[in-house]
Amino acid sequence: MGILVVGSVALDTVTTPSGTRREMLGGSATHFSASASFFTGVRLVAVVGEDFGPEHEKPLRDRGVDLGGLQRVPGRTFRWTGEYGDDLNNPTTLETQLNVFAGFEPVLPPGWNQTQVLFLANIDPELQWKVLEQTQACELVAADTMNYWIGSKPEALRRLLPRVKVLLINDGEIRQLTGRKNVVEAADAVRDLGTAVVVVKRGEHGVAVFGAGETFAIPAFPLRKVVDPTGAGDTFAGGFLGFLARSASFESEEFRRAAVAGSVMASFQVEDFSLDRLKRLTPGEIRERYDAFRRLTAFGAYPDTL
Repeated sequence: MGILVVGSVALDTVTTPSGTRREMLGGSATHFSASASFFTGVRLVAVVGEDFGPEHEKPLRDRGVDLGGLQRVPGRTFRWTGEYGDDLNNPTTLETQLNVFAGFEPVLPPGWNQTQVLFLANIDPELQWKVLEQTQACELVAADTMNYWIGSKPEALRRLLPRVKVLLINDGEIRQLTGRKNVVEAADAVRDLGTAVVVVKRGEHGVAVFGAGETFAIPAFPLRKVVDPTGAGDTFAGGFLGFLARSASFESEEFRRAAVAGSVMASFQVEDFSLDRLKRLTPGEIRERYDAFRRLTAFGAYPDTL
């Protein structure tokens, strides 16, 4: 069971306490695809400019990502410039150049409308809706969003939610979307709007999954050093949905495992810039860290003697 992702492919310039990297491969669809490709086949739909060369495509092609939906149009590729201080949870955006992404109209190649798992990455909710109109009988539709779309197109986003089984969103965004300060209440409010499962990403504090029969929460994997958190949320989404697609099961127990798999992938992503850590990642390392995560969160029953 493969995945179709529709989102952004970008060239990022990022400064963190670990250094600066210029014009490196980024974008929501990029990070998602690289992560999900460790678990299942991935088809990518996005737009790039004339300056996006074979060297930019190579990391995704090396992972087996199908780039048949990558539109190449005249102009420059979407660019984002950001800076992180000591608080790696909150980057400062220094510059955003939408370039060709401003006119992006997602078009699925022939045969791609029969996808089983669809991820609508962080793009305009009106474009997310247009993608849904091109697909047929998806078994699982998941979507991401951000504070800009919540503030500028709330009605379009609310219209989308009943068509989405899984919403991935961070804690600040879900508070903005629902007006609820308590994340548990906010997740209930989103589910009342028609989304069955709400995955709240909490950065260094982990992730919580509401729905799928229960509530499940785990911490982030403890790391000695974080180099670049850019794309961690999309990398989590790729691991989460890639694991579900690989298991071909959407039962509550699989959502638990998928949340751990997504957290494992995000923990590798932040250890280097761009896709550099994922380029050298092995399946054995993923399994080893998954098992370490399981041990990290395991504990026994409450003792009868107390």
